[in-house]
Amino acid sequence: MTARWDEKDVPSLEGKVALVTGANSGLGLETSRMLARHGARVLLACRNPGKAAAAEEQVDAVATAGAGVVQLDLASLASISDCAEQVRDREAKLDLLINNAGLMAVDEAKTSDGFEMQIGVNHLGHFALTALLAPLLLATPGSRVVTVSSMGHRMGRLDIDDLFFEKRRYDRWRPYFQSKLANLLFTAELNRRLRKAKALTAALAAHPGATNTDLGHEGSGLTNAVLRPFAGFGQAAWTGALPIVRAATDPGAEGGQYYGPQWMLQGYPRVETPSHRARNLDDAQRLWTASERLTGVKFEVASP
Repeated sequence: MTARWDEKDVPSLEGKVALVTGANSGLGLETSRMLARHGARVLLACRNPGKAAAAEEQVDAVATAGAGVVQLDLASLASISDCAEQVRDREAKLDLLINNAGLMAVDEAKTSDGFEMQIGVNHLGHFALTALLAPLLLATPGSRVVTVSSMGHRMGRLDIDDLFFEKRRYDRWRPYFQSKLANLLFTAELNRRLRKAKALTAALAAHPGATNTDLGHEGSGLTNAVLRPFAGFGQAAWTGALPIVRAATDPGAEGGQYYGPQWMLQGYPRVETPSHRARNLDDAQRLWTASERLTGVKFEVASP
C-alpha cells in the first residue's frame, strides 16, 4: 500500500458480492464502478428503475463479474423488506453492503411510514436494510458494512425524543446533520455488537468531503439555490468515492474506523476521528433501541 491510497490499491475482489444503495448516480455509481472493475459482482439498489438500468449498463461496461439491479426505496419499510428478501433468496453470500444513498437539505416531508424524510432515508432505512441482510452478512466471513456519513455530522445534535423534529423547528439542515450523526452512532454500536459477538463482519464509515454530486439540489430553500452554482467546485465524484471504497476493501481497515479525505474537504482517503458526539456510546445504544422500535425490525447480531 502507498501513503497516498487510491484505486490502484484496491485488491482483487474476484468472487465477492457487493450491494450499493443509491447506485444510479454520484458516489454510489462511482463506488459501484470501482468495485466492479476489481472483480466484484455489484447489486445496484436503486429507487428509479430507468436510472438503475442506465447505471447497470455503465457498471457492466467495466465489470468482470457483471452487475444486477434490485428495487429499493429507502423511504418505505415495505420496499426495504422486499429488497432484502430478494437479495437473501438470490444470493448465497454478501461481502459488502455500502449504505450510500441519502438526502440532504430537502423540503420538509415524511416517508411512507411517517418518519421525517432525512432521518428516515439516511438512517432508519439503512438500519432496517442492514438488519434484514445481517444473516447473509454474518454468514460471509470478512464481510463489511460501510455507511456513508458526512463532515456535516460535526454540527449534528441527536434528540432521541424528537428525531422527527415535531417539537423543534424544521430548518432542513439540522435534520440532515442529525441524520449524518446517526450514521456514525449506528456504525459505532453495530461495530461494538459485532465485536462482542466475535462475528467475522466489520462495520465502518466514510465521508466524501466536498464532492461534486447532485446532493442538496432537490430542496426549494434559499440555501439550496445558493449551493447550486458552486456544485462544480467540489472534487470529482470518483475521488469522493475513494474513502468509501477504501473502507470497503483495504485489507488493513478495521471495524469502527471512519475514512475521509486527507484535507477533510478533498484529497486521498485516510482514517479520521469522528466528533465527540459521534463517539457517545450511550447515545449510540439509545439510538439503536429507538431504531428497532420505530422500524419494527429486531436487529440480531450473533456469530453465524
